[in-house]
Amino acid sequence: MKKNNFAWRRWLPLFIGVSLGLQACKSGPAEGCRVDAAADAPAVAVRLKRLEPAFFQIKTAADAQQFMDANPAFARYYLQRQPANTQALAAGLTELATNAALQQLGRETTAAFPDSAALRRNLGEMFRRVHHYFPDFQAPPAVTYVSGFLAKDIYVNDSLLVLSLDWFAGPKASKRPDLPQYMLRRYTPAGLLPMLTQNVSTKYNRHELTANTTLDAMVHAGKGLYFASLMLPCTPDSLLLGYTAREMLGLEANEARVWGHFLEKNLLYSTTPFLVQKYVGERPNVPEIDKTCPGRVGQWVGLQIIRKYVAEHPEVSLGRLMAEKNAQRILNDSHYRPKRE
Repeated sequence: MKKNNFAWRRWLPLFIGVSLGLQACKSGPAEGCRVDAAADAPAVAVRLKRLEPAFFQIKTAADAQQFMDANPAFARYYLQRQPANTQALAAGLTELATNAALQQLGRETTAAFPDSAALRRNLGEMFRRVHHYFPDFQAPPAVTYVSGFLAKDIYVNDSLLVLSLDWFAGPKASKRPDLPQYMLRRYTPAGLLPMLTQNVSTKYNRHELTANTTLDAMVHAGKGLYFASLMLPCTPDSLLLGYTAREMLGLEANEARVWGHFLEKNLLYSTTPFLVQKYVGERPNVPEIDKTCPGRVGQWVGLQIIRKYVAEHPEVSLGRLMAEKNAQRILNDSHYRPKRE
């Protein structure tokens, strides 16, 4: 795999190096959109600050110190600033900000995300839906940044949201994350919100730490994807999962065959990490099922199980669903049994 050879890579230890493009959805019903129970939810204020202009104004370590002082939450949470490493961080930020290749990538990132108002609006649409389903949710202040792929693509906690937009600048950018192509295709402007929303889902998606079967991993991932599908009702499953249209059609046409593979090979209750990773984790494909079957197929099956469960139990709230830790109970109560044609 080709490596990025940016001069700033040596500063990687200074950063603690998960994962928006904007898939807006108009209010009210629209062709191709899912039912939106939160269509009339009240707006949520979004605080958004683009740090790229100030970052690329850094010329000296003193400038970098001033930049961190002006953005204390960003420096604390994202850069992991501490008294002991402040000088080293300042030196690293100065080298990054003055690097010609990163400056070019910064310009390309701005071209990919030129409209701050649209970004704020799309974040607001997603956040108001989260607040509808989880009234305790408070939208964190959001900032955008260009990290040179040396820190997280997306960082989110209750106090801060950081979007490292260069990760999502897309295939026309001069530099791209050091990832295989089947993963890179998710790192586009259109992939930003789906990845962010699945990150947000982790705040509510409960999982028994000792539950480590393939089924546990499938259902846990399925709950996260289902959460994202409600927060982004006009985003197709292909974007939520990072699949091509052809891969989606293949899975939909062969759902019973895929499920049959899990049953026939006794995979659901395997606790072997290698097997769990093989079917739920990152891979270009799953040739054990078919050479055209995309990786993370277990996540897709998990989403189908969750959708069947919700169809069988419409009285179960999203909060209750996300809090349910028992994957076996969800599978049993879903009555998920796709039939071969």
